[in-house]
Amino acid sequence: MEVTEAVQSRRSIRAFLDKPVERETLTRIIEKAQRAPSGGNTQPWHGIVLTGAPMHRLFDRIAEEFPKGLAAHAPEYHIYPPELDGAYEARRFGIGEALYAALEISREDKAKRLMWFANNFRAFGAPVLMLVHTPKYMGPPQWSDIGMWLQTIGLLCREEGLDTCFQEAWAVYSPQIREVVDIPEDHTFFCGVAIGYRDPDAPVNNFTVARASLDEAIRWQGFPDEG
Repeated sequence: MEVTEAVQSRRSIRAFLDKPVERETLTRIIEKAQRAPSGGNTQPWHGIVLTGAPMHRLFDRIAEEFPKGLAAHAPEYHIYPPELDGAYEARRFGIGEALYAALEISREDKAKRLMWFANNFRAFGAPVLMLVHTPKYMGPPQWSDIGMWLQTIGLLCREEGLDTCFQEAWAVYSPQIREVVDIPEDHTFFCGVAIGYRDPDAPVNNFTVARASLDEAIRWQGFPDEG
């Protein structure tokens, strides 16, 4: 698979097939991803890869907490900045509305939306969930390094015919996750990564995901005018 094809076909998958992923495949992907760049070669990423019984123990533990709502949430960082506004907030709102439109769940049907949201905490049916963490003293540059590592994993998964969903939603249950999974106390829990084979027919995997234009994101300086 060409890099361009991997980039264009990668998306957040929220409906996976009931098909296992071999450890050898995951090892191959993660070994290659170790070549991802990091400032000073610090490589600040750490992951725990779950499947089978250990993964389902985690699912069951979070299922106990989900009915408690916000009272059970204790993330170790702001998933979104409290001051998020303008185009950034509009994009965040827009992707949510596009998702629920694909699922044919109206804004008024809060109960059904909540039931769907609970699928986050079963990794959308993926057979593998990786939990990502990093030492607490790591700063924004190192967090950006983790992002480059995760993107590399996502693209390598596409090369293997696999898909991913990078799930910061798991961060709200950090204390409960630590009860089930051995994450060092001096590390920040960052996110989950669902890994598996996409259901190609699921509407939630096929709606259009808008992207900002280059005019919004990029300014050019020093280049000759076109024409």
